[in-house]
Amino acid sequence: MAATADGPAPGALALVGSGEYIAAMDDTDRALLETLGGPGAAQVVVLPTAAGHEEPASPARWARLGVDHFTRLGAQVQPAMILNRADAEDPRWLDLLEAANFYYFSGGDPQYLAAILAGTPTWDVIRRRHGAGAVLAGCSAGAMAFGGWIPNLRAAFTGRAGDWHPALGLVPPLLVLPHFDRMANFIGRAVLRRMVQTAPTGACVIGVDEDTALVRFPAADSWQVWGRQTVSVFDRPGNGATVYQTGQTVVLPGI
Repeated sequence: MAATADGPAPGALALVGSGEYIAAMDDTDRALLETLGGPGAAQVVVLPTAAGHEEPASPARWARLGVDHFTRLGAQVQPAMILNRADAEDPRWLDLLEAANFYYFSGGDPQYLAAILAGTPTWDVIRRRHGAGAVLAGCSAGAMAFGGWIPNLRAAFTGRAGDWHPALGLVPPLLVLPHFDRMANFIGRAVLRRMVQTAPTGACVIGVDEDTALVRFPAADSWQVWGRQTVSVFDRPGNGATVYQTGQTVVLPGI
């Protein structure tokens, strides 16, 4: 979305199917850093929040991987160990978040992530800073939480579909399904089909393959596919997906 008289354009937004902090996504992350003027101009914060209710070693590992990854790409990076609701409401994190211009949420539990952040000072700062030009990226659970709804994956794994929970609503029409090239293996093709068919009214279902990202860059009214594989867009109920290859532009009307 281009800048207007009311202010600057939002920063780049990356919805990543999987592959946070690995070499397969280096080109994507470099492109995101370039929107800020290059790695030297970036102040990255990595947030392992979606793994906050896992064993302590898990968020610590994601934070370490994120710091190592962006350091290797030449950027300044710090972790924000915001792992529960109390952390998200704790003002001690606000200076770090205000100073950042690139926020990266790694994977875990999307429902937990949305519940932890919604209505907190942490999310208020990140959303405001993104609206003013900061980069925002989410991988797997992070990507799912940025849309309007999150599917109940636990239910899907038991063969049920059609149970939806509110996401953070950064891009309200989107319903993001990460690991899309493998999702049918996880939950079965019939359940995946029902999940798409029973999406909330007005939802645009986006399937993002592993090691792949759907990226909206500043001042653009369209999205691009970056990474190794494809993005599938189900924007008309009852119809099949339109599949976009890496490097292609994806037009999502009204989004």
